[in-house]
Amino acid sequence: MKANSRLPAALTALLLTVTAAHAEPPKAAVFDFQLANLGIQEPTDTDKARLGPLSDLLRSLLRDSGRYRIVSTDAVKDEVARGAELRKCGGCAEEYAKKLGADVAITGEIQKVSNLILNINVYVKDLKGSAPEKAYSVDIRGDNDTSFDRGLKYLVKNNLPAPQ
Repeated sequence: MKANSRLPAALTALLLTVTAAHAEPPKAAVFDFQLANLGIQEPTDTDKARLGPLSDLLRSLLRDSGRYRIVSTDAVKDEVARGAELRKCGGCAEEYAKKLGADVAITGEIQKVSNLILNINVYVKDLKGSAPEKAYSVDIRGDNDTSFDRGLKYLVKNNLPAPQ
């Protein structure tokens, strides 16, 4: 008889677990990487050309990980291009993301100290709560596509946690 009285509680716990396991991941607006060139040299055409593919790789890695449902940023792309840098605009990335119906705004920048020392920085802002923006970074060595691809893959796999 005792086993039967525990059945409803166990069934409820099982249903909650199954529901949580199948909850949809948050919608994320992943904006294109931007350059934060800290070196003496101006960004090269190669630096600029790398941003699009790196942005696409970030979107793909996040989508494939199941952490986020990626929302297209195409509807605000021109507005973003005309505005200030996303890291220096006082929250405009969050406003753009809200326009797109996203739950999370994700921005990224490349810091180029020199041709040898570079950083990939990714910033994640949950728009549904009051938590501060979170920053994730990886240092890479070598100004080439392979270093950037490996660095970004490492950052997503090892540094970016799953959304809460």
